[in-house]
Amino acid sequence: MSVFYIKKSQIDGDTAIIIGSDVKHIRDVLRYNVGDSIDICDENGIRYITTITDFKQDEVHLKIDKVSEYTTEPSINVTLFQGLPKADKMELIIQKCTELGVSTIVPIITDRVIVKIEDKNIDKKLERWNRIALEAGKQSGRQKIPVVENPIKLKNLIENISKYDILLLPYECEKDVTIKSVLRSLDKDCKNIAIMIGPEGGFSEEEIKLLDLENVKRVTLGPRILRTETAGLATLAMVLYELQDN
Repeated sequence: MSVFYIKKSQIDGDTAIIIGSDVKHIRDVLRYNVGDSIDICDENGIRYITTITDFKQDEVHLKIDKVSEYTTEPSINVTLFQGLPKADKMELIIQKCTELGVSTIVPIITDRVIVKIEDKNIDKKLERWNRIALEAGKQSGRQKIPVVENPIKLKNLIENISKYDILLLPYECEKDVTIKSVLRSLDKDCKNIAIMIGPEGGFSEEEIKLLDLENVKRVTLGPRILRTETAGLATLAMVLYELQDN
């Protein structure tokens, strides 16, 4: 079942209102009628089971039947730091990582990033990227939509790296330390995980040296070298499989 997202201000007691582009989708595409059940989520990720009570020209009116105890959200927070790839690969990464359960996506500018985003275009890029995350969240039934943040440089990441329990760094030159061994050795209290994926061409040796920090763990994903648009998805799936409670 699709989930629709509203702001807390659109809830009043046991009633709620859906506004915006979702109204047309609910009425004309999904062809919901008065009396049909529909799930909504507020900005805090709380899921409500509701019944449609009325349609206005640009509103869907709902009665809240109950707060759902069911959750589609992982029990851990995973942030993906993704080296900016070429073409539309970033859109694919955002879409699929949202479906899998990522919490936050942060594009990073590294030595081998080819793509250049002009400052004047960044707002449009972010708007599009976050729209892709929203649509993927709706399709996959997410209760919280991942935020795609402003691109940052590697030094900005290093300055804030202590906020994560561990940062996993898949690296093609790492041959001995497997991601499986690292994940299975982690304390169960680790709930804030970061993944860092390089762009096409990977990380430079200088960057790897800069990332030789206490809570950065270089790992191998296996004997094959994965593309940048595949590596993050594979790592995220492994992390969630091993560490999430639900």
